[in-house]
Amino acid sequence: MSKVVDTEQKRSWVSIIVMTLLCIVWLIPTFGQLVTSFRNIDLINGSGWWTGLLGPFTAENYAGVFTKTDMGTSFINSFAVAVPATIIPITLAAFAAYAFTFLDFKGRDFLFVTIVAVMVVPAQVALQPMLDMLGPRGINISGQYVSVWLLHAGFGMPLAVYTLRNYMTTLPRSIIESAKVDGASHFQTFWKLVFPMSMPAIAGFAILQFLWVWNDLLIAMMFLKSQNATVIVSLAGIMGTQGQGWELLTAGAFISMLVPMAIFFGMQRFFVRGMTSGAVKG
Repeated sequence: MSKVVDTEQKRSWVSIIVMTLLCIVWLIPTFGQLVTSFRNIDLINGSGWWTGLLGPFTAENYAGVFTKTDMGTSFINSFAVAVPATIIPITLAAFAAYAFTFLDFKGRDFLFVTIVAVMVVPAQVALQPMLDMLGPRGINISGQYVSVWLLHAGFGMPLAVYTLRNYMTTLPRSIIESAKVDGASHFQTFWKLVFPMSMPAIAGFAILQFLWVWNDLLIAMMFLKSQNATVIVSLAGIMGTQGQGWELLTAGAFISMLVPMAIFFGMQRFFVRGMTSGAVKG
């Protein structure tokens, strides 16, 4: 009688307890901010947030966010910035990743290493040159959506190229060779074969790029006008110079989190697959 060997790895209760404690510690500030967002300013200034766990609660902070700021327009502006700033770098990076993976040209490896090396350069280093180039002394598009699209596309391109190229190297080359034998051009091969097969990596990076652009404050504050300010910029303007109005900031923070949370949890499986599929080969 053959023995049945249980190869399933046993779960470590120590690791489970440690991870649970870490999650609780990590969520305490967020939970405290949530409780604070439902308290009036007198209670907030008079006691800690833990004293308000049992109430009284009020929604005046959330109402104040919409009455004292143009939050509806800011949401539209954020979508107007985040959607193109996500589509543009992904489209360009997909073409570049295909070239780095399936085309042979002189200097290919050196160019790819150069693009990857750009990822270590902080975005703040390029802000002053970009202000000169996009401002009145340059092409004079600062303050328009297109300037922010170009900046987010440029800053997001290196990671996008690296991620998509690593994923495309895992695709079976026999399919690409078969397409060549059938007379398909590189453009046809890319759109009909490589692009659909790379959708997990593309969707994963799209989520990452969208969340980054949506939560960006520095670029949006420096390169957009007050008329087309994003949600994050509007929230930063809620607090006065002497710190007044910060109770509205707690409510506004959770309002701004609704869209990123919905996108992340709705497409979480694509994010995990996309970020890990090409991680072991490259």
